[in-house]
Amino acid sequence: MEPLFLKPVFHEKIWGGTALKDYFDYDIPSDKTGECWAISGHKNGLSVIENGTYKGQTLDVLYQQHPELFGKETGKEFPLLVKILDANDKLSVQVHPDDAYGKRHAGELGKTECWYIIDAKPGAKIVYGHNAKTRAELETMIEAGDWKDLLHEVEVQPGDFFYVPSGMVHAIGEGILILETQQSSDTTYRVYDYDRRDDQGQLRELHLEDSLNVIQVPANYPTLHIKEDISGQNKVTTFVKTPFFDVYRWEINGQLTFKATAPYTLVSIIEGAGSIEVEGKSYDIEAGDHFILTHDIRQWKVSGLLKAIVSTEGK
Repeated sequence: MEPLFLKPVFHEKIWGGTALKDYFDYDIPSDKTGECWAISGHKNGLSVIENGTYKGQTLDVLYQQHPELFGKETGKEFPLLVKILDANDKLSVQVHPDDAYGKRHAGELGKTECWYIIDAKPGAKIVYGHNAKTRAELETMIEAGDWKDLLHEVEVQPGDFFYVPSGMVHAIGEGILILETQQSSDTTYRVYDYDRRDDQGQLRELHLEDSLNVIQVPANYPTLHIKEDISGQNKVTTFVKTPFFDVYRWEINGQLTFKATAPYTLVSIIEGAGSIEVEGKSYDIEAGDHFILTHDIRQWKVSGLLKAIVSTEGK
């Protein structure tokens, strides 16, 4: 009975940079590192357990062979994926399918996600939705390249949270470091990429037919009911509860005892350091650590001065 600490997997991207090293002291592969797949059972970036009984095991196999660790009778595919993204340059404008479209056309889950802004340069923006009122207007504006009028931009700052359901047009802007909690899917439809070219000088592929099939028109902006629970100098913020995932922020200044409210819990330390105590045993934790509290862990105590983004499966 102990937390499962996970080894991150890094992906280089045309828009990546060095913030993952600068902020978390990760050993990144290059100065174009865009993604840290922090907690992942997806084949494109499998997390490996770093400690204990299951050391060296990948999360997908552990989930299938030991579903009891996750409160399951059987395990198929690990449903959640936690990433940290360094947008040194702006990402493409994109949209994701829902489960039905994703399974039919890509052979995997759809992709609803959410973003917690860890850091952002002053004036940094995201694309969050679009301004077309009808599908015909959407198609006309895309065909004309009228991106300025079509895309809805929002300025962001550290601590902001955004829920990005499937079907919502979105893009992370330049100068933003984000923690993303999402369904375990790697299906993305690129709508627009600022006419960028890849290393071979080719324009990057767009997926306009699929994009037009899945974009919500008009844009549906979800309403968040953010809740804060304060205990002394500690605070737990509930950002969102959805059928896919529930997401929280822990702000620990001292110590706080938690009781499990879900079959298992995913934890990413994004700031500071401290410890987590499970069954009388203490484990050091610091910014950049990612771990899973499995089904056999029903209570734990977190101490220190730190912030964490935490998620559980939705109901």
